[in-house]
Amino acid sequence: MALMETHYYSSSLGSNITLNVFVPTPGSSEQITQMGHSAKYDYENGLPVLYLLHGAYGDAFSWVRYSNIDRYAQDRGIVVVMASAENSFYQDLRSGKKYKTFFTEELPLFIRNVFPVSREREKTFIAGFSMGGYGAWYLALSRPELYAKAASMSGALDIAGLYQAAAAGNNDNNPFHWKDCFGDPDKLAGSDYDLFTLYDRDVKNGCVPKLYQAVGRDDFLYPSNVYVRKLLEQKQADLTYEEDKGGHDWNFWDQYIQHILDWMLHD
Repeated sequence: MALMETHYYSSSLGSNITLNVFVPTPGSSEQITQMGHSAKYDYENGLPVLYLLHGAYGDAFSWVRYSNIDRYAQDRGIVVVMASAENSFYQDLRSGKKYKTFFTEELPLFIRNVFPVSREREKTFIAGFSMGGYGAWYLALSRPELYAKAASMSGALDIAGLYQAAAAGNNDNNPFHWKDCFGDPDKLAGSDYDLFTLYDRDVKNGCVPKLYQAVGRDDFLYPSNVYVRKLLEQKQADLTYEEDKGGHDWNFWDQYIQHILDWMLHD
């Protein structure tokens, strides 16, 4: 296995950035002579690729530090790309850093031209937890031609409801600059930031990524996730939903990223 820490200048972000990219390589326990017969290392045609997003306060190293993503990806033969997005909700910020542009345009172009990944939509996936759960669905539903499947764990999916709850409560510990991310956050419902609005638009246009949603029953976002599931079920969305014991923590995310990888790599 090869985990590469990569540094390059991003024009979308206006700064040098760090990526962590995991590429499966033959392990010592494998039969190297059989390498050419296995799709697991089909570098010529490109491996499936997952863009894996972090949550609030996280960065490009979150998944590397706190999970076993390298081992899970190695076992399944998938490239994993991890980059930082600050507390941006993966938006093009009013203050200048264009994270949506970076993740949907600049980063895929860089990855496709430097690493052995597939250029096919059907082998391109995105996933994340918490803020990154919203980010995964938001980027996929905004650019459905890019991603076949999008997965959320413990996702902040009802963005309008989340803002209203934050606005009504004590904001001293709120990490998000709502106006920088969304302009007028009081108008999130029905906007281009609203996942339900984006989903309806994709259905109308005939191109919709398959969606996966997982949440722990002890998670503070559990009621919100149940609301999102019910609404999407009413819309007859192609949604795979799982819930289990557990909270808003790495024990849950490390477990369910395995479910997500298996779901992504099978029809």
